[in-house]
Amino acid sequence: MVKIAVPAETDPNEGRVAITPDTVKRFKALGADVTVQAGAGTTSRLPDEAYTEEGATIAKDAKATVAEADIILRVRRPSDADMKSYPKGALLVASMDPYGNEKSVEAMAKAGLTGVAMEFMPRITRAQVMDILSSQANLAGYQAVIDAAEVYDRAMPMMMTAAGTVPAAKVFVMGAGVAGLQAIATARRLGAVVSATDVRPASKEQVESLGAKFIAVENEEFKQAETSGGYAKEMSDDYKKQQAELVASHIAKQDIVITTALIPGRPAPRLVTKDMINAMKPGSVLVDLAVERGGNVEGAKAGDVVEAGPAKVVGYLNVPGRIAATASLLFAKNLYSFVETLIDKENKALAINWDDELVQATVLTRDGAVVHPNFAPKSDTPKTDAPKQDADTSDAPEEEAKS
Repeated sequence: MVKIAVPAETDPNEGRVAITPDTVKRFKALGADVTVQAGAGTTSRLPDEAYTEEGATIAKDAKATVAEADIILRVRRPSDADMKSYPKGALLVASMDPYGNEKSVEAMAKAGLTGVAMEFMPRITRAQVMDILSSQANLAGYQAVIDAAEVYDRAMPMMMTAAGTVPAAKVFVMGAGVAGLQAIATARRLGAVVSATDVRPASKEQVESLGAKFIAVENEEFKQAETSGGYAKEMSDDYKKQQAELVASHIAKQDIVITTALIPGRPAPRLVTKDMINAMKPGSVLVDLAVERGGNVEGAKAGDVVEAGPAKVVGYLNVPGRIAATASLLFAKNLYSFVETLIDKENKALAINWDDELVQATVLTRDGAVVHPNFAPKSDTPKTDAPKQDADTSDAPEEEAKS
C-alpha cells in the first residue's frame, strides 16, 4: 500500500493545502493510505473532519505525518530542516521554486528525497490537468483585478444615472499569458474599458477575442518573440525602448495597470518606471503580480501597498493564496492527476516509470543527487534524460509563467 503524507505548510503567507477531501477520496480509491497533519486545511476552509470523512488519518504534527511516507505532497518546497526529517527515498511533490534556491535543491538531494518540481510540468495536452502554473496563474489574474478594485476608490463600470454619468475605469494589463487573460476577462466583467500588451504575437488574437484593445510595437522582432514552449523571449534593448515609449504614453491615460510578466529563471522584467507612474492620474492603481521576482513596477514593495507619486502600487505576496479555498481545490487536483500516474492500480504500489516524459521533465533530485539538467553540476552525469525546460516560478506563483 502506498502511504501518502500531507504536512501543513509552514510559510506564514501560504494558506493553500496540497490535498482536499475530494483528492483523499480519489487516492483511497487507488488503494493508498493518506495521512494529513492536523489543521493543514484550516486556512482553505477544510477542517480535519472533512478529511477523516473520506478516510484520511489525522496526525498531530509534521513528524508523525511524514513517518514512513512513500509520497509527501506539499504546496511549497519544505525548509532544509524539515527535509532532514523526511524518510529517505520518499517522493516529494510540490512547487519547488528552484531558481535562486539551488542550495535547497542540493539539501533535498542530500536528504535522499526524490524531488518533483510541479512547475516544470511540460505544457502538452496530456499534462494540462497537472499544470499548477496555469491553474494558479488563472486565479492570480482574477484576484489581481479584485485587489485593484479594492484599492481604487471609484466605481469600475460606466454608470448612467439621473445625477450624471460615471465613466468606466480604464484598465491596462501587461502580459497576456494565463494570468493576464483572466485579468482581462475579469476587468471586462466588472465593466472596465480594457487594453493589454504582450511580446508574444499569438497573444494579440487572444486579447482581442476577450474584447480588449491590443497595444504593442508590431515589428519583425515582435513576430519572433515566442519560444517553442509558448513562453516570452527576452527582447532587444531597441525593442524595449520602442515598446516603453508606446506603453508610457498609454499608461498615462489609465486608471489601473496590472503587470504579470515573468521570464523563466530570470528576474522579472522592469515594465513600469517611476517616470511612467508620475505621469498617471491621481488615484491610479498598479498591481504587480511579479513582485516576488523583483517586480515589473519600479518602487513595488513585496507584501505591501505603497504610495508612488499620484498612484498606489499593490505588491501582495502569493496572490493565489489570497483565495486559498479555491486555489487549493485546483492545486490538489493538479497533484493528484500526476501522482495517480505513478501508482500501479493492480498492485496498489508506487511504480514510477523513469522514462515517462512527465517524470523526466519534473524530477529535480534522485538517489542523493541533483539530476535535472538545469541544476545538476556539470561534472555529474544526470540519472534522467530530462529535456531542458523553459520552467518558471512557482507559484507564485505563482506565479504567471507565460507572460
